[in-house]
Amino acid sequence: MQADFRVRQAAAVCYKTAVMTDFPLDMPTLEPGWVWLVGTGPGDPGLLTLHAWNAMQQADVVVYDALVGDPIMDIVRADTVIEFAGKRGGKPSVRQPDISRRLVELAKAGKRVVRLKGGDPFVFGRGGEEALALVAAGVPFRVVPGISAGIGALAYAGIPLTHRATNAAVTFITGHAADGEMPRALDWTAIASGSPVIVLYMAMAHLAAIAGRLQAGGRAADEPVAVISAATTPAQVVLETTLGACAAEANTAGVGPPAIVVVGDVVRLRAGLDWLGAAAGKALDANPL
Repeated sequence: MQADFRVRQAAAVCYKTAVMTDFPLDMPTLEPGWVWLVGTGPGDPGLLTLHAWNAMQQADVVVYDALVGDPIMDIVRADTVIEFAGKRGGKPSVRQPDISRRLVELAKAGKRVVRLKGGDPFVFGRGGEEALALVAAGVPFRVVPGISAGIGALAYAGIPLTHRATNAAVTFITGHAADGEMPRALDWTAIASGSPVIVLYMAMAHLAAIAGRLQAGGRAADEPVAVISAATTPAQVVLETTLGACAAEANTAGVGPPAIVVVGDVVRLRAGLDWLGAAAGKALDANPL
């Protein structure tokens, strides 16, 4: 093994609620020598799919990302070998080629392999790169979609991704390129003028520059922005701000990654749709626009 993977045995599974042992439908079998690329959603273990749960119960080895939290990892079968292969911007990380190589090694050794990824494997998750490496090595694989943070984070913040009164289009953007810098190939002026709602992944390091590009492209400094950190988890924080102030206010408030940033009038709807806030006693506005 060429990469510095951290390996541990899974802790005994601790269930706070009843665990489903019999599915009301036939579930696929994870065969030896296969790799399943599994999305775990934005953080809340209740958002796992049945296919994800099924995969985690069958795996001999689980290779997991940094954004897959302990409540999800606790669902993995107790005798499963677990290997950490997380990648976090600005921090020492396992190289992507080493991760792909490790998946191939495990499959070639006859293991039933589950690659757990935060969100959805094919939405800014490098699942496509890993899948192509498996294809090149002749390793069979399956993709289990997960709820992308760009959808789940907004829902838990009480912000609809689309609303007939505000937008009929959405643009998803990664806030950093493969080299960690702000994406240079994007036409920020076209994005600013053409997309009523913009959802930014992994943008905190370059938020000031991105906000500046969008304003230079014609977006107003007072346009609503929400920064959603640790989405769908007990640590979730939602900062409502503006495009012109978002970077400074996020820094002042200590709102950092992992975070999703949403730009657009849909943010105003949170005043009426913050269902988590309502559960804690917040009064909602039926006419937020």
